[in-house]
Amino acid sequence: MSQPQDYRAEWVHIAYEEKAAFTETYGFSGSRGLVNPEAIRFLPADGRASKTLMVFMHPSSTLQLLPVPRAMAASGAHVLCCGSRYQRNDSALILEKVLLDPGAYIRHAKEVWGYAHVVLVGWSGGGSLAVTYQSQAEHPTITQTPAGDPVDLRSAGLLPADAVICQAAHLSRAQLLAEAIDPSVIDELQPQRRDLELDLYDPRNPNQPPYAPEYVRRYRAAQMDRMRRITEWVKATLAELRSLQSGELERGFVVHRTLADPRFWTRPSTRTTAGRAGATWATPRR
Repeated sequence: MSQPQDYRAEWVHIAYEEKAAFTETYGFSGSRGLVNPEAIRFLPADGRASKTLMVFMHPSSTLQLLPVPRAMAASGAHVLCCGSRYQRNDSALILEKVLLDPGAYIRHAKEVWGYAHVVLVGWSGGGSLAVTYQSQAEHPTITQTPAGDPVDLRSAGLLPADAVICQAAHLSRAQLLAEAIDPSVIDELQPQRRDLELDLYDPRNPNQPPYAPEYVRRYRAAQMDRMRRITEWVKATLAELRSLQSGELERGFVVHRTLADPRFWTRPSTRTTAGRAGATWATPRR
């Protein structure tokens, strides 16, 4: 028999207006200028009040299934697990847009629910989201995305959190992905064309773990070279789309072989086809 829970959960829907310069294809952003993020609020089962709300948020994942938010609610805290407009699908994620979503939750928490204090809790990818949000709420500077699309955080009126906590957080999604991308790919449209000496999964590669420091430096430099080539490919495509003046603003890109960090291999091991997997979607806006 299951034990009674010492917390209760409630579904939360927040709709807020966004005056966007372009219509997003994906995400919980409606065509009438409303963004519709959803969340789960955990409250102590005994109805204990609190002046403080703990806010968990990740750019693309939902965190209500993690044990920590539930344990915090069971101990008497009020906890909100927030989904961004891109929850469960970050194929078209625009991080500058994501920063608007916690702002809506925090404003709702203070102005509607009446919490005196809000604490942002950044777990994993939520860590960089939390500190970036806080920096932009205190001193907003962002006015556009790296692709040049307008997203003006200076006029968004973001409310700063009263505190920020990071749990098992990494430095950033950008750095995490950059350190894992496979630099052996020579042609993005033909990923089977690869540089043998940079392919960690090819047993013919003369460089085997443990890797020499010189090889790791060469590998990291090659990763950045591939990142720059992809960036130039994206920028050139965007420039071409704009020059056509057809109204088409975005294009899908497939980035193959994205799991190849040398730290995966610490000693000689049998390579498997599982290691060759790892395709992800990217869009020209990111």
